[in-house]
Amino acid sequence: MAKGLRYWEPRRLIYNGVLTLVVVGHFLIGWPGSREKLSFDLVLGLFLLAVLANVAYCAAYLADLFVQFSGLDAAWRRGSVVLLIVGTAFAATIAHFFAKGIFGA
Repeated sequence: MAKGLRYWEPRRLIYNGVLTLVVVGHFLIGWPGSREKLSFDLVLGLFLLAVLANVAYCAAYLADLFVQFSGLDAAWRRGSVVLLIVGTAFAATIAHFFAKGIFGA
């Protein structure tokens, strides 16, 4: 498990950075209309979505544990990069549709 933590936790910053760029991008594209939608409830909703996105990120640990116990460590080095890219792209797509719905941009 410690190997998984050392690998995945620094990459969580990349994941969160990409999702943040997607949401901020939609906010800026929707300006000035998006400014009018800002409220405390919206900030709480975005916080909730960010927490859920980070819970979803933890799914990578399940794949990592499976590989560690299966003895496929050598192949996993490439696979973990693919999982990070595909998972981040999938999460960014979901964030795109949520942000588009929220900010209308």
